[in-house]
Amino acid sequence: MAFKKLMMADPSRWEVLDIVRSLDLADCWIGAGFVRDSVWDNLHERIPGGLTADIDVIWFDSNDSNPAKDRALEVELRRIRSDLNWSVKNQARMNERNGDANYRSATDAMRFWPETATAVAVRRGSQDKFEIAAPFGLDDLFELRLTAAGRFASEKRSVFLERLEQKQWLQRYPKLQITENLVR
Repeated sequence: MAFKKLMMADPSRWEVLDIVRSLDLADCWIGAGFVRDSVWDNLHERIPGGLTADIDVIWFDSNDSNPAKDRALEVELRRIRSDLNWSVKNQARMNERNGDANYRSATDAMRFWPETATAVAVRRGSQDKFEIAAPFGLDDLFELRLTAAGRFASEKRSVFLERLEQKQWLQRYPKLQITENLVR
């Protein structure tokens, strides 16, 4: 699979996936810019850039959703790789912050992320099995389409536009096309 080869070709990303796998968390993935930037850099024929500003580790366990657990995991990850900015969030409680109904899994939570191309996560399973979670599919990610997801196409549109400006995606990725939400 080309996606796995892309991740394996970047030793830093492959190592980070291994580190997160070692935490042995329920329904655990790395998503957002970690995946998106790797793919978009590749599609822009760039040498893989450094790791993104944040390494977004998501997991889901409704029986262990105390924010202190996430902070402890971030401390553990910084002990292993202090040069990275780890962000760990149990998605079982994130619906409260976002004003959404309860999420059923980490993948379900990603349906409420701002962009379809950002709502992609990966993990290394046992025997280096490469797994992908993509509730909106992979087309937008690999076809360089930036599409606002769900409420970010309507009542939260300003958040989508702020992210577009703040992250300077159009400047960093000139082949990127903004599309109107296709009612997802």
